[in-house]
Amino acid sequence: MRIVDFRITRFQFARDRVIGDSQVRADDAHVVALELIGEKGASGLGFAQSLFVPMPAEAEIERIFRFEIWPSLEGEQPLALVHRVTRPRGGNQRAWTLPFHEAIQVALWDLAAKQAGMPLWQMLGARRNRIKAYASGLDFHLSDADFVELFGHADALGYTAFKIKVGHKDFERDLHRLDLLQKVVRHDAQVMVDANEAWSPKETVMKLTRIREAGHTLLWVEDPILRNDFEGLRQIRQAASWVALNTGEYLDASGKRALMDADAVDILNVHGQITDVMRVGWLAADRGVPVSLGNTFLEVGVHCACALPDTEWLEYSFQNFDALVEEPIAIRDGIAIAPDRPGHGLELSEYARRELHRPDVLAASELGAPPISKPAPVSTAG
Repeated sequence: MRIVDFRITRFQFARDRVIGDSQVRADDAHVVALELIGEKGASGLGFAQSLFVPMPAEAEIERIFRFEIWPSLEGEQPLALVHRVTRPRGGNQRAWTLPFHEAIQVALWDLAAKQAGMPLWQMLGARRNRIKAYASGLDFHLSDADFVELFGHADALGYTAFKIKVGHKDFERDLHRLDLLQKVVRHDAQVMVDANEAWSPKETVMKLTRIREAGHTLLWVEDPILRNDFEGLRQIRQAASWVALNTGEYLDASGKRALMDADAVDILNVHGQITDVMRVGWLAADRGVPVSLGNTFLEVGVHCACALPDTEWLEYSFQNFDALVEEPIAIRDGIAIAPDRPGHGLELSEYARRELHRPDVLAASELGAPPISKPAPVSTAG
């Protein structure tokens, strides 16, 4: 089955809460759906998003995609592309104008698995179809009341592990948030903190010590310092050995390999570029380094999480994206379940095509109320 066409659909809508960390915040969703279409009509679906600025108008997105990316996909076999090893050189070693790397990998794997007639997790070699999910708040900019409501809701849904954002200029506020979390979730909850590079190595050790002295036990600290400060990360591992160090989120595949070479990570954080994740996951397995799946769009990372050894956790952050697809990834009692449907199991919803499609850039004031969930299908009966 060769790739013969593509379809671009632009979405823009309000989020149901502000999301962010110690460095960034986002109020709106700017998403593009990419569908790669095979010669027999099957399609593979991937998503690209911009966190901070609107994507260009749909016609411009399509023009850029057709010029920069389509020549490398047209007429190719998805099963060949997902395994192809290349080494860009010279002027070919450059960033694309728009963030399509993850969307392309996900769409290709979706199409390849459909061609094989297998759920993606099985095609990736998984022997299981479920993984523990932890509740991640992206909560730095929430009020205390909204913070408590979000994590109380997550606890009521059956989540047993919770990650909060830290890195505030006033460290007492970080401690206060941990105190609030302790009061609102189950007594045996596992807790993680994510500083998004807000600290220095020495500062990290001092603050982790303060957290422990305040009575809080952490499963891991995530990205406490600059991503490429491998020596600082290694020092944190040694000086704060009571807390696992989860990092690698901001590094590409080569950077993740260098991070492991430097012995500067306890748990390697990977994301949604499936080919890269599986290759890096192989290296991590060879070295005995556990992997965790950070945020992946609509939790498509559940397939990689199930396939990689020594992987225990998938991040879920309660973003209101479910309306984009007919059947989101199921999470029950804190367990994410990979679909049994061929491919990755996500199909663009008719509701999204009809109600959330935004060919042109809109001002935030024009977006209206955020989509909370996909409504019941509209009857077409006369």
